[in-house]
Amino acid sequence: MPGSGLCLWAVMENVDIGSLDTIRVPSRPYGCRVLALREMLRSKARFGLLSGAVGLLVFLILFQQALLSGLVNDFVGAVDNQNAPVLVFNEQARQNVEGSFLFADQETAVAAVDGVAEAGPIGQNTYTVDAGAELRDAVLFGYELGRLGEPQTLIEGRLPAGPGEAVASAADADLGFDIGDTVVVIGTGNPEITVVGLADSIRWSVAPTLFVSYETFESTQRAVNPDAAEVLASLMAVAPEPGLDIDVLTDRIDATVPGVEALTRQEAVDQNPGVEGVRQSFNIILGLAFLVVTLVVGFFFLILTVQKAQALTLLRAVGAPSSYLVKNVIIQILLVLGLGSAIGVLATFLVVALAPTGDLSVSVDAGTVIPTIVGLAFLSLLGGIAAIRRVLRIDPIMATTSAGAAT
Repeated sequence: MPGSGLCLWAVMENVDIGSLDTIRVPSRPYGCRVLALREMLRSKARFGLLSGAVGLLVFLILFQQALLSGLVNDFVGAVDNQNAPVLVFNEQARQNVEGSFLFADQETAVAAVDGVAEAGPIGQNTYTVDAGAELRDAVLFGYELGRLGEPQTLIEGRLPAGPGEAVASAADADLGFDIGDTVVVIGTGNPEITVVGLADSIRWSVAPTLFVSYETFESTQRAVNPDAAEVLASLMAVAPEPGLDIDVLTDRIDATVPGVEALTRQEAVDQNPGVEGVRQSFNIILGLAFLVVTLVVGFFFLILTVQKAQALTLLRAVGAPSSYLVKNVIIQILLVLGLGSAIGVLATFLVVALAPTGDLSVSVDAGTVIPTIVGLAFLSLLGGIAAIRRVLRIDPIMATTSAGAAT
């Protein structure tokens, strides 16, 4: 009998297929899962290759998301993982921390805005330092100890308790920024900073980052620029009064204090010029990868349906309902995607765990895995619509004509 579909149906139902006249369809046929699984087991190579291809694409999508997460953390982790809910920039800085500075009268005006419960300066700059017996670039964030601006992701050691102490990014511990290490800032007097704690995901601009007291930041600024008449804060860290909506407060600061722009912490991360460009680039790549998964699954099952057209026609002729055959296709799509997703997820976690640690930290966000798989399942079913429509168009009468054999 040409085509495996009718043979499978007949074997499952104990039907005599000696001739069409003797074919009988039982009143309660077996579930479509049995047919779907048996067909996949009889075509292991075909479905195995498709599952492997889907697994590779899932791996590429998840690994790209891990790269994006690592890039974002290394670009703006210092802002994302400090405790100030609102950050006030110079209006002309265009959300760029490096380009922002605030005058003393602006600091005073921001602190006096109605609804501000707490406010304090944050200083930021990049310096050449001697760490681990090598000259490196390092970023300092200065904040008022015990107040707004301190890191929230401490994993080892303690927060700074006074001048000359720092919390460093844990990713750079092996570069001379471990607890107990002394970092020397290259400048007048070569001020020293001792690392007393390590925090996760607090890098800035993919560089080693230190959180220090604001006094330490001021003294470091004067060491590298002794002619400076005044050390200006880069940002203002602000917290709203209890019950006040944070967006209301940012709008109020913008309207009250000339020359400043207030952003929530999340806005400061999302609107950072570097992060915005990176995300746009990765979103294009990820969009193309999702499209490829849809097309691969869709074309595979469409071709498979065309190849099985004669068997499917005969199955319809002996009483198999269209819904039965459609369910068979849907189950096979989900099984292929499930196996491919398992391969892709396992490969992603394995590669991230075994990959050598470099200047860029790569991290898998477990919260993105499930939405990604769900999205791929939806797109795969969407890609299978062409195959499903072809199954629904099968006319059982074609099995009795010469055209049926050529379907």
